[in-house]
Amino acid sequence: MDLKIAGRKAIICASSKGLGKACAMALAMEGVDVWISARTAVTLSAACDEINAMAGGKATAVIADVTTQEGRTALLEACPAPDILVNNAGGPAPGDFRDWDQKDWFEAINNNMYSAIDMIKRCLDGMIERRFGRIVNITSVAVKAPVTVLGLSNGARSGLTGFISGIARDPAQYNVTINNLLPGYIATDRMWSVLEAGARQSASDPEAFQQALFSKIGAKRPGEPDEFGATCAFLCSQQAAYITAQNVLMDGGLYPGTF
Repeated sequence: MDLKIAGRKAIICASSKGLGKACAMALAMEGVDVWISARTAVTLSAACDEINAMAGGKATAVIADVTTQEGRTALLEACPAPDILVNNAGGPAPGDFRDWDQKDWFEAINNNMYSAIDMIKRCLDGMIERRFGRIVNITSVAVKAPVTVLGLSNGARSGLTGFISGIARDPAQYNVTINNLLPGYIATDRMWSVLEAGARQSASDPEAFQQALFSKIGAKRPGEPDEFGATCAFLCSQQAAYITAQNVLMDGGLYPGTF
């Protein structure tokens, strides 16, 4: 399917690896010019080279920490008028809520809630003026089915979800959509670290813990990053113009609810 976004410009935050990189790759393969970002130059450069090799030179690397004002400014100086914005940031470390203090909570809220809100604030009006915009926020299935060891993420991402619900409907009349993409267990470094933490907390054998968890997923396996990237790319397509203000689950059937 031609997603009809070739030639568009996209900022993909925190995209040197994992879910962000998968989204950048999928968009670049559709002919989108992508600006990818990360804090670590070596990792970012390698990701940029890989995307360019696959997609014919569609990626530009920007060394930037999207969780800082300076990082967000650097991204928008590199790509001042994005048609597509994919918000993403590394999740907080797993743990026990009894061990977290105010600093931990403020950092989680800054990284996984405020940073995305600020990027949207900087990009939304320009998208409305140009009559095209696609904003996808990478959150987590945990906003619908909280994971005990991910309390910081549960709270911060749920806050972002509530905020998005309040602003996402009106821009649709201008062909600007805002959606949240909720990954379940996708095979990234982040996923494996969360599973290791869960096994430790429950004093379980790591392999047995993983298999028990995967058995609860309809697909009986973790998802692949390229599957996640393809879903993101579709939400950014012209064909997805009538999808907005949604929480799109990408979890292989893990979430057990009807709504």
